[in-house]
Amino acid sequence: MDKFLGGPLIPTLFKLLVASVIVGILLAFFGIQPVDLWRDFLNTVARIWHMGFDAIDWSVRYILLGAVVVIPVWIAVRLWTYLTTRS
Repeated sequence: MDKFLGGPLIPTLFKLLVASVIVGILLAFFGIQPVDLWRDFLNTVARIWHMGFDAIDWSVRYILLGAVVVIPVWIAVRLWTYLTTRS
């Protein structure tokens, strides 16, 4: 358990407590509340999630747009090749 915590339990908990108090004082100095941090974090995750789906939507649109031209041309070339090599 000491390896996971980075040392003995009690001193590690004390270090975490002191670090939490110092960071809490700094955040309070800048007027940042814990709920604001969570809200901003969750909003960021939601924006990243939506950007991912927007990228998929963007990709699908361009794939379909290109396929409207590419697939018929490919079919025509395949038919032409088939008909010319068959004769």
